[in-house]
Amino acid sequence: MLENELPQAPRGAPSDEALVERAKAGDFAAFEQLVSGHQERVYRLALRMMGTESDAQEVVQDALLSAWRNLQKFEGKAQFGSWLYRIAANAALMMLRTRRRHPQVSMEEVTALGADETGVDGFGAGAGDDWSKRPDDQLQSTELRAAIQAAVDALPESSRQVFMVRDVDGLSTEETAETLGLSVPAVKTRLHRARLALREAISRYFEAR
Repeated sequence: MLENELPQAPRGAPSDEALVERAKAGDFAAFEQLVSGHQERVYRLALRMMGTESDAQEVVQDALLSAWRNLQKFEGKAQFGSWLYRIAANAALMMLRTRRRHPQVSMEEVTALGADETGVDGFGAGAGDDWSKRPDDQLQSTELRAAIQAAVDALPESSRQVFMVRDVDGLSTEETAETLGLSVPAVKTRLHRARLALREAISRYFEAR
């Protein structure tokens, strides 16, 4: 199953909608069954954003507790998995903000990014320099990693959140919009700005060498 696909309930298993209604009526076992189909995906997001298993587990626990407490407010306009994912993303950002840390982005994640919706290649071209075809040892340099991380850290929080969910965690543009409660055009705009900022940082790095 692709990472950005929502999990499907086994044949004959209660739907998320049915489990939500039972959970809203106070059936905690139904809530546990409901979140079990989404918990691994939520954990992957938390781990990418926080960088450590302990912090990721804390984010997941906070997200599940928040989801249970606020379940009555869930109106079913979005899929439950997207709603829970959004709660987890916000919990991770709150923890990062409190600790004054930003998500760590690996070189593998950055080099895997493709073209954005405007037709501009993710980060491949900059100042006439196709950095994506540089030798592996150069791409893995400490200096370049630091330049990319600094660019990610410098992004506005709204753009950084879209970048992490859309490009790092691999959701589609539509899923990112639903998860973060944004319009598709807003996701595209923020993502494009984030990608341009990172591309410019990489270009400046190579121009200075």
